[in-house]
Amino acid sequence: MDDNTTFKPSLRLIDATMLVAGSMIGSGIFIVSADITRNVGSTGWLIFVWLITGFMTLTAALSYGELSAMYPKAGGQYVYLKEAYGSLVGFLYGWSFFTVIQTATIAAVGVAFSKFMAYLVPAVSEDHVLFKIPLGNYTFVFNAAQLVSIILIILLTAINTQGIKSGKRIQTTFTLTKLLSLFGLIIFGFIALKGDVWKANWSGAWNLHGLMKGGGIQSYTTVAALGAIASSMVGSIFSSDSWNNVTFIAGEIRNPKRNIGLSLALGTLLVTVIYIVTNIMYTGVLSLHEIATADKDRVAVAASQHIFGSAGTVIIAVLIMVSTFGCNNGLIMAGARVYFSMAKDKLFFNKAGVLNKNSVPGYGLWVQCLFACLWGLSGKYGDLLDMISFVVVVFYMLTIIGIFILRKKYPNAERPYKAFGYPVLPILYVVMGLAFCILLIKFKPNYTWPGLIITLAGIPAYYLIMRRQKTLNPLPQPLEGPLVE
Repeated sequence: MDDNTTFKPSLRLIDATMLVAGSMIGSGIFIVSADITRNVGSTGWLIFVWLITGFMTLTAALSYGELSAMYPKAGGQYVYLKEAYGSLVGFLYGWSFFTVIQTATIAAVGVAFSKFMAYLVPAVSEDHVLFKIPLGNYTFVFNAAQLVSIILIILLTAINTQGIKSGKRIQTTFTLTKLLSLFGLIIFGFIALKGDVWKANWSGAWNLHGLMKGGGIQSYTTVAALGAIASSMVGSIFSSDSWNNVTFIAGEIRNPKRNIGLSLALGTLLVTVIYIVTNIMYTGVLSLHEIATADKDRVAVAASQHIFGSAGTVIIAVLIMVSTFGCNNGLIMAGARVYFSMAKDKLFFNKAGVLNKNSVPGYGLWVQCLFACLWGLSGKYGDLLDMISFVVVVFYMLTIIGIFILRKKYPNAERPYKAFGYPVLPILYVVMGLAFCILLIKFKPNYTWPGLIITLAGIPAYYLIMRRQKTLNPLPQPLEGPLVE
């Protein structure tokens, strides 16, 4: 075949693992522990939130290994949902993925890059407003941080349109760099550990309560305590998300039936361990009050100042710039492959299903870039990301339930890898995910309904697309079922 008609399987196991780890580690681990601490109020429960999130992430990743081995092709989770439930559910995932999940995440990670760049170059601070445009009762504000974010998104998109090898080099290099940097931060943090702080933090480590802004304590009933844990997990789940990006790019991975599942296991395990150990380190150098009240929730900056002194702020700023740069590269690289698969099923712009001369979906990359830049202009992506966490977990649950459906639907299909711990671990994930979602609906409705509304808005969009397809260009529905070689 011509180079521009098929994906090139260029990614090795190490590259796929770096995509998993690099897409997971953005800015969350440096920030969200402040909000978690305010919710749970104790060291033991802070670590527990990261442990339970890590367990859920690992369980989901190990379960996805079976699906990735059955369907080793571009599109990942979109393909799994389509095969298990039909094209409507697959489209709703792709719709949510394009409208908010991936594009708003790209925008948010881009702004995180520029916010920490401002430590080194104050001119790019979000406080540096470039212009304002009055729009009735609303004033559109465009600041330097947004400009840098948009430039970063455009730059990484342009690099990824040059072929998978260009994106691969950036991903592997930057992920290895931030992993080594995080290891260094952890090691120096434990060297600088303060005995009195450690002892104070870990005495009464399992007293679950909220920390008030004024320094007081908020007592919880049993049900409210569960709500506090669920609310805390919004941040940790967001920080651990995007591990499934490697499944979107399956068509470009060597020996995908083996390497996708293995990279999911290795990447998520590595990041989970790093996240837990980093938080243990935080509790050795910062009091709970310092963690909960860190300036703009920048816990890592506060910790680094204790560890490295005045140079700590610069060290963390550089680390987060490296981290978010690599994270955004992975998000941008993988996302366009979902739109490619949707376009092949006539559920997205047709041009997104065409590869450019470098064998990558160039049109899909630029459409994604445009939408991510629009979120960058809006300034509302941060709120939407919190709101979409609920929907992300719902789709993870549906995908894992899909393993049971596909085993019944295609009992004789080739399964080079079977879900680890099946059926216990997949069922456990679904139970935990369901509990998380129910608690969020009860205690944090602002985290649930907006994201759900965005997803459900895809239903009329789906039927409009299907009606248009039947009217303008009636085609047979795409074949469903596991890949047969």
